[in-house]
Amino acid sequence: MYQQDSIPGLCAEAQSAGPGGTRVPVEFRTPPAPSTPLHYRFLDSPVGALLLVGDATALTRIQLGATAQDVAPEWLPAPCGFSSTTEQLVAYFEGKLTRFDLPLAPEGTPFQRRVWRALSTVPYGQTTSYGVLAGRVDPPTGARAVGLANGRNPLPIVLPCHRIVGADGALTGYSGGISIKEWLLRHERDNRSSHRC
Repeated sequence: MYQQDSIPGLCAEAQSAGPGGTRVPVEFRTPPAPSTPLHYRFLDSPVGALLLVGDATALTRIQLGATAQDVAPEWLPAPCGFSSTTEQLVAYFEGKLTRFDLPLAPEGTPFQRRVWRALSTVPYGQTTSYGVLAGRVDPPTGARAVGLANGRNPLPIVLPCHRIVGADGALTGYSGGISIKEWLLRHERDNRSSHRC
């Protein structure tokens, strides 16, 4: 189980705090039209291969534990593409980055996109419950609906759905598996002290 906590004294740039100390949710771009060509590349990481997918303007998907079979036939390879995304992911896994600053265009319903924006307000190294996250969605909604939207998050790690736990602090489902969720939470807790002011 993971204790839900707060981390006083985190650097302002690490928290991306807005007025009153609240974290500012990320803004999403419009998802690409179906006719827009998508590009992909693989990135090795401590939690396995990551499949990065996007168009020329934004990242649309990250798949954990990806293989060549996960690549859609119409996607175009970009083995040297996604430079900003790969740099930021590498920095995250090295414990040097606490908040991503990337153009994102996840495809989902308006409600799902509101939930995914709310995910971006959960600070590095902290966890919160589905119920608390539900209160951050505009308008506030039920924890179960938030949990379902959380499970469809197409940008894990960047939109930190791994930071959402049960009301009792228990680890619950994760698209990459509970062991990866546990690894990500431990990684953030181990590195958060280096990001204090």
